[in-house]
Amino acid sequence: MELKRLKKVELRKAWAHEATDFTTWLSQNENLELLSDEIGLGIKLLQTEASVGRFNVDILAEEENTGRKIVIENQLEITNHDHLGKIITYASGLDAVIIIWIVKDVRDEHKQAVDWLNEHTDEKIYIFVIKMELWQIGNSDTAPKFQIISKPNDWAKSLKSNTGGQLTETKVMQLAFWDKFKEFVQDKKSILRLRKPRPQHWYDISIGNSNAHISLTLHSQNGKIGCEIYINHDQELYSALEKYKTDIEKELNDKLIWMPLEGKKATRIRLLTDADLYKTGDWEEYFEWLKSEAELFQKIFSKYIKKTKKH
Repeated sequence: MELKRLKKVELRKAWAHEATDFTTWLSQNENLELLSDEIGLGIKLLQTEASVGRFNVDILAEEENTGRKIVIENQLEITNHDHLGKIITYASGLDAVIIIWIVKDVRDEHKQAVDWLNEHTDEKIYIFVIKMELWQIGNSDTAPKFQIISKPNDWAKSLKSNTGGQLTETKVMQLAFWDKFKEFVQDKKSILRLRKPRPQHWYDISIGNSNAHISLTLHSQNGKIGCEIYINHDQELYSALEKYKTDIEKELNDKLIWMPLEGKKATRIRLLTDADLYKTGDWEEYFEWLKSEAELFQKIFSKYIKKTKKH
């Protein structure tokens, strides 16, 4: 068997201009998904070239579920003081709490500066420096690779304000459950793409739409687990899907809980089943249910969301 070498491709060969080429590429759903998977949070595009006074940030986005503002600044060169100042200016001007700086390479002093900011700012601010690379095998298509250079301290800040640095018994259980669930799904060679688990009661999975995603949920107090479609700021999409309610439930072979949630930013379409989450011996049964339902939801709702766009 002939083995070929990986070779690194110059970024400017693929994207000659940051704004018109790279930012346009990154703002597409499937490419923001790649970045989301690497960082471990859901990124929903709001706007490209968003105005901040006399300046423009490359991408303004928000975190799925929480709505926290995200600014993304692209620099297809080695880091410099100018862009370090820009990311802080953009974040303050747009009230963003998550900053993502994508670069060709990082100077040591700028990595130290970002690490210092992550250590000394409060738990509301998160700054990532991401090294962008392109790789190719022989004459194959080029493949993008995001590499985290600097990040918040393993997301410890996200726990600090709520837990005082200590995880509650429930949070410990949630993290252990999702860690084991991710291993289970990977072992089963599922089509589901899972991000890094966090100690929370939900686990989001993309369905290729910026306004909707699958959310797997744990309800330890009520003795339930759930699989749902979470629709953010899009009542029209919810209403359009509701018109297919009979067809969707027939294909799922289940009755769903349709939650329009009047007056709130999100709507939900939910399926629940009984589960005693503190019986760890039953977890594999719950993993199988969540995996199977998520795969069905991904297949069926993706199809009907596409249908709504045609009408």
